[in-house]
Amino acid sequence: MSDAAQPMRTQQALRAAHLYYLQDLTMDAIADELATSRSSVSRLLKYARDTGLVDIQIRSPLDQAAALSRSIRSRFGVHAHVVPVPDHTSDVDRLERVALSAARILTQYVESNMVIGISWGSTVSAVSRYLVPKTTHGSTIVQINGAANTRTTGIVYASEILRRFGEAYGAFVQQFPVPAFFDDPATKEALFRERSIRRVLDLHERMDLVVFGVGAPQAPVPSHVYSGGYLDPADRDELTKAQVVGDVSTVFYRADGSWRDIGVNARAGGPDLDTIKRAPRRVCVVAGRSKAASLRGALASGLVTDLILDESVGQAILQP
Repeated sequence: MSDAAQPMRTQQALRAAHLYYLQDLTMDAIADELATSRSSVSRLLKYARDTGLVDIQIRSPLDQAAALSRSIRSRFGVHAHVVPVPDHTSDVDRLERVALSAARILTQYVESNMVIGISWGSTVSAVSRYLVPKTTHGSTIVQINGAANTRTTGIVYASEILRRFGEAYGAFVQQFPVPAFFDDPATKEALFRERSIRRVLDLHERMDLVVFGVGAPQAPVPSHVYSGGYLDPADRDELTKAQVVGDVSTVFYRADGSWRDIGVNARAGGPDLDTIKRAPRRVCVVAGRSKAASLRGALASGLVTDLILDESVGQAILQP
């Protein structure tokens, strides 16, 4: 579609949406009023939903997902959005359905002049594919954890996720060109004193919104940090001995949320969890019961303010 035709398409979609959702006209009646076909009206309504012109919310006191959301909020003190997904759904399809819902929910959180921190990973990558465009001004998308390892720079993987967020929200994109894990903590400390890196770290300190998933060592859809060559056997042994249940932004934690004395974290290229917790809104997206232990640890650490998850993992974290 040409740039010139875009405003006209938007106006038509808005008019069709008003007639359908606010005036209860049938699609046949709207087609007559707009002098177009019923199929064209259907496409206009889909365009209105896909571009965020229309935001559909369903509320019912009999809705199991809504009841589960309330239980999670009562137990953990977070805003929970539970995505209904049938039990027989594959783990890959489950992730895609949660990611689609998360992408649409995120739209209401994003505003102009924000610093939005993005943690790369399998879940956030899935979310990035479904983002609903929303024009903002003066906003910055910042990568919050390094992506390089001994096999790859990680630039292609991380930059594609960041690009999608930047394009969706019309925001400036700032990469964080450091390793996912340093060989030596002293090297990390020295590099983080450099002005070019401090500039990105300063953005981390000013984040208004952070979007992340939780990594789980045994998840059927492997977390990228565990499947992408970032950890060698010695690292894995250390994590096992430290009783690690998961990670956020390549910073590992235990079931009780503790993380400061885990040796690998001293070499991690991600921000410490206290930095993430200083952001006013921290959106965690999780799909699959296999991530229940990791999610519980993230909740115990106080990392999460808003949680988007499917029913299976929601039910699992409420179990004793």
